[in-house]
Amino acid sequence: MRLSWFSLVFFVLLTGCDSGGDFADLQSFMDEVKTKPKGAIEPLPKFQAYEAFTYNAASLRSPFQPPIKIDLIRREKGSKEIKPDEARVKQFLEGFNIETFEMVGTLKNETGAFALVKGAGGVHRVRAGDYLGRNHGRIMTIDESKIEVMEIVPDGEGGWLERPRTLPLKERA
Repeated sequence: MRLSWFSLVFFVLLTGCDSGGDFADLQSFMDEVKTKPKGAIEPLPKFQAYEAFTYNAASLRSPFQPPIKIDLIRREKGSKEIKPDEARVKQFLEGFNIETFEMVGTLKNETGAFALVKGAGGVHRVRAGDYLGRNHGRIMTIDESKIEVMEIVPDGEGGWLERPRTLPLKERA
């Protein structure tokens, strides 16, 4: 019985919503919209074709390294007396470029002064007389603010040149 009353009420409400099919206002709105001029769609923007870039400066000096005075090196002739000791056993830190190292601190004890250099996978303790870098760089002096290294590089004409290099202490940021 309840279900039949509910069905009857639902049917009455549904028929009450019927407005008799009078859609004149909707039809007039649609006619008004159709008579308005149609808008224009903007054309797609013109894109420039991608131009591939070839990096040609890989063989030039890094802009983050101080320049080497080429004129002085060209004027200097390599000495036959200056040459690296090829017979000595290479140290571990000679297998890496000196640019990969940075000084991060110093240590002192009764045996002398040591510098701490970061690079080659960790922090290493070095002292004066040790070798650093691929160009036969020998550590000359260790100061609280820098390490002075003397590298032996070929001059291109069969001789060798000594080139000084300094590793400054990296300040904490």
